[in-house]
Amino acid sequence: MSTAHAAGAASINPDEAAFFGALAGDWWNPRGASAMLHRITPVRVAHIRAAAVAHFGLDAKSRRPLAGLAALDVGCGAGLMAEPLARMGAAVTGIDAAPENIDAARAHADAGGLAIAYHCIAVEDLADSGEQFDLITCLEVVEHVAGCDAFFAAIARLLKPGGLAMFSTPNRTAASWAVVIAGAEYVIRAIPKGAHDWQRFFTPDELSEALRHAGLTPAEPAGLSWRPGKGFRVGSDVSVNYFMAAAKG
Repeated sequence: MSTAHAAGAASINPDEAAFFGALAGDWWNPRGASAMLHRITPVRVAHIRAAAVAHFGLDAKSRRPLAGLAALDVGCGAGLMAEPLARMGAAVTGIDAAPENIDAARAHADAGGLAIAYHCIAVEDLADSGEQFDLITCLEVVEHVAGCDAFFAAIARLLKPGGLAMFSTPNRTAASWAVVIAGAEYVIRAIPKGAHDWQRFFTPDELSEALRHAGLTPAEPAGLSWRPGKGFRVGSDVSVNYFMAAAKG
């Protein structure tokens, strides 16, 4: 898939792809532009692991509980989620609209001896190939998507019957504006300035409706929040950020 073709897909916002592609060289620096992602990745991994174990009836005590599953990380960046999925035993594919991110992801996976299939391709184009996956992760991506209907329809086509899709995204609330935009981007600068457009954030009800419209069955959201002295945790507070699982019957 050529970069131009990926950039021209309905779901791809070329400006967003260029913005995040410019950060590729710093993606794996835990104190760099992606510092916030490094802080929340362990919480993401634990939550997604637990959800997949429960959904597929896997061995929670196994070091590689996802062995035998095909997983797709949509909007993979430089591989912060794809690599843990691979270490948990899944056969992982990662896709991203920015070729710079894919180059960085491949280099990092190769250095770590991880066999991950990375592609610069849009979800619609991958779905057209007929390939399907047991587990799809889509983390902090939907708020950057251009053609949402095409995007969610493609996710549904890519998910096998009986499969599980895991999303995370900021909620559109006053609290999320204060924390994500004003706080993280402008005050403590843990997120690159201009990375988010608050108007494009999804409320849980909006995301649920979009997933249902695509033919998926969403579960109740689980909040991702931060507490002094405890760091990031998953709980009932969805006011800033949340996870949502969706199944395909």
